[in-house]
Amino acid sequence: MAATTPAAAAAAAHVVHIEAVQTAVPTRVVEPGRTRLVAVAAPPLPAPALQRRVRAVLYYRGAGGAAPGAWEDGVWVKESLSEALADHPEMAGRLRRRADGSWEVKLNDTGVRLLQATVDATLDEFLAGKGALARREAALAPWTDVNADDPDMCPPFFMQLTRFQGDGGYAVGVSCALVLADPLTLARFLLSWARTHARIRAQGKATPLPMAQYLAYFQRPETTRKRVRSVPIDSFAGDGDGDAETVLFRAGTAAAAAADGGHGDHRALAAACVDKASEALGKKDKVSRLSVVVVDAAGGDDSLAGKTTIETCTASPGGGAAAGCASLEAVQWSELGLEELVLRDSKPVHVSCSIVTGGGGDEGLIVVMPDDGAGSLLVMATLPK
Repeated sequence: MAATTPAAAAAAAHVVHIEAVQTAVPTRVVEPGRTRLVAVAAPPLPAPALQRRVRAVLYYRGAGGAAPGAWEDGVWVKESLSEALADHPEMAGRLRRRADGSWEVKLNDTGVRLLQATVDATLDEFLAGKGALARREAALAPWTDVNADDPDMCPPFFMQLTRFQGDGGYAVGVSCALVLADPLTLARFLLSWARTHARIRAQGKATPLPMAQYLAYFQRPETTRKRVRSVPIDSFAGDGDGDAETVLFRAGTAAAAAADGGHGDHRALAAACVDKASEALGKKDKVSRLSVVVVDAAGGDDSLAGKTTIETCTASPGGGAAAGCASLEAVQWSELGLEELVLRDSKPVHVSCSIVTGGGGDEGLIVVMPDDGAGSLLVMATLPK
């Protein structure tokens, strides 16, 4: 058994305090009836599939000393998030089951669940003991399981702004259901939000919003005191964290064409990525079943023209198709661009990104995402430990 360092033990004993729970809704109303299809090749979609999610946490240092405007920033986060959602309304939607067993994202302006929290630790103390960091990050990126029988009441996208003690360091954590957005789509939304946040804060400095100042005053812990809840950080490490490992690949135009034969069948590509991921992770026993999620590129000016398709298949490649994928290139999570997400004129000092399978058992998970308009693909292969 590995020895636990004093720093890691101290971090595990820390408590996260939820100070406020809000909802950010788009600033513009979406036209009625808009949806994005999540096609299920062989319904019904098992309930655990609804819990598969992207978890990303970005850590930032403060400017030094206590940040007097920390909770005003929480107001600006809500304002900018609402504005960004107006251009990406699918992120504020809810999941709904269709009569044929497939699902859809209903654009009903319901909004993103936004939490503000504090941790009784400094940023450096929390980051200490990197080996256990992934298990503690559930406290910074909240999640509530989607109820398959009543999905309208369950937000598939959460964001939390967490303040650390000391020099004003903070973290932005998100959890987003894969059936709502793939990792690349989520990253692009967050980058768009960061640009919107910078613009709105700059405008706010020039012309302060009286209502924002009023709300910020009443959201400060020193004025309200009453917290929503306080929970030990180590109590979060039980929702499937660490039960899987993920490898990212880029498939160029030639590799993608060789894998699917030009017929939109990505099973051979998925099997090839499983082979390469198993080799990279040193796994001797390969998974036999795969859940393959294929994200179609949006067409025209309609950001919702594409759809997501989910199917389950065996991991055995067909014929020699896998050989055509030999040029698959393993890439890092940094390909998503989150290291460039600037807040308060600073880039993150650390970025964590992972896939939580939500108790997916021994099934592998492949997510195929369009990388650009030239036919390149990003492929995420997640295998159980």
